[in-house]
Amino acid sequence: MPFELALTPARLIRRYKRFLADVELVDGSELTVHCPNTGSMRNCGQPGDRVWLRLESKPGRKLPGSWELVEVAPGELACIHSARANKVVAAALRAGRILPLAGYERQRAEVCLRAGGSRFDFVLSDPGECVVEVKSVTLALGGGEGAFPDAVSLRGQKHLLELSEIAASGRRACLLFCVMHSGIEWVRPADEIDPQYGRLLRAAVAAGVEVLAWSVWPTPAGLEVRGQLPVLL
Repeated sequence: MPFELALTPARLIRRYKRFLADVELVDGSELTVHCPNTGSMRNCGQPGDRVWLRLESKPGRKLPGSWELVEVAPGELACIHSARANKVVAAALRAGRILPLAGYERQRAEVCLRAGGSRFDFVLSDPGECVVEVKSVTLALGGGEGAFPDAVSLRGQKHLLELSEIAASGRRACLLFCVMHSGIEWVRPADEIDPQYGRLLRAAVAAGVEVLAWSVWPTPAGLEVRGQLPVLL
């Protein structure tokens, strides 16, 4: 999936207030751009790191662009724009690239299944039905190891509880880790960060929830769906 606009390289000065980042362009000028990631971004984005930006001028836009990629180690890139995960997964599902979830004719996004319940990323149907929740993984711990979440996630815990209920009722439910980091080769729950999430994930698997991890390779040209990665519980 190519980026809509060519990305601009820069150096990270700092990230602050969660949604802001100061960067230095190649010509030495400095900009403040949007950081489209609500997480802690642990191990992603230290001062001086090489980054890539999507710069655009639009009426009413307060900032000149958004931060998209970061080089976290020599030759290793991560996409920190977490909303990209849903877009690339949607395209991959339509193309049948995620084989365990292929074969459905219909795809609905941002679906709430009951009053007061969570909004799930996708509901696939025809034939049958499968509820899919996508989580973006960028926390790399070295040696190919990746983990989720990178901060305590009450929202993620709620999703797991509801996915467990869906699976227990006999319907198909799937948690899909979208791994947007070229240095991650397998994924596990980050028990040391959010032990409750790890407990709920294992309980969800016991209830029948399918847990998949899919590699999405970030490059300055776009995001490339690579293939399935192991999930170790």
